[in-house]
Amino acid sequence: MPASNATSRFSDRVENYVRYRPGYPPEVLQTLRTVCGLSPPHLIADIASGTGIWTRELLENGNSVFGVEPNAEMRAAGERLLDAFPNFTSVAGTAETTTLPDRSLDFVTAAQAAHWFERAGARQEFIRILRPGGWLVLLWNERLTDSSQFLREYERLLLTYGTDYEDVRHERTTDAVNEFFDPAPFQERQFPMKQEFDYAGVEGRLLSSSYAPGPEHPQYAAMLQELRRIFDDCAVHGRVEFEYKTRLYFGRLS
Repeated sequence: MPASNATSRFSDRVENYVRYRPGYPPEVLQTLRTVCGLSPPHLIADIASGTGIWTRELLENGNSVFGVEPNAEMRAAGERLLDAFPNFTSVAGTAETTTLPDRSLDFVTAAQAAHWFERAGARQEFIRILRPGGWLVLLWNERLTDSSQFLREYERLLLTYGTDYEDVRHERTTDAVNEFFDPAPFQERQFPMKQEFDYAGVEGRLLSSSYAPGPEHPQYAAMLQELRRIFDDCAVHGRVEFEYKTRLYFGRLS
């Protein structure tokens, strides 16, 4: 996918992204603390930091974080939402050109983002900005597609109406994660996570996705009509659950 497309495709999704995208389970940070030795003095670059969902968790851990984000709308939202953290620095940059100094960081992280990167260029840049022995951390929330009637029907909706859903599904992209580390070894952990929504939340969650047709698309109304039907068929006490498998990959690049 062209880098320009990957950069711009969330520009009109910012508010839904802020409100409805999931965070990450506490086991992720706990793993980084116990296995990687993550502690507050460590300097971190969060690449493609977006609106700051994962960045906030690192800031709340006490770390100083450079949020590197190429999309102006997403970056502005992150700056607004993280304004209370003096240890946050917003950077206009990409995974392949972060603009950060050589050997200046202890950790480089990318949450829900590395599948958009040009892998060889990003890996070379991460090696450049990491100190010797520095860690690369990649994580994704991978939505389950077959664990409930709602999730099975929601998956069918995406396959029917998603503009390029099959091309960007995370279960495809995480298969290539070794390209970011190779030849360095890396470890993987998986953790369960859930979100619970009423109908407004389900609609917002759908519309936060880059592959969901927007209001100008001829399939938009039909997609929302089908979403409403699915919700009405599957909701229990007016709520449905999104279930995820959080996939965490980490290793030293040097």
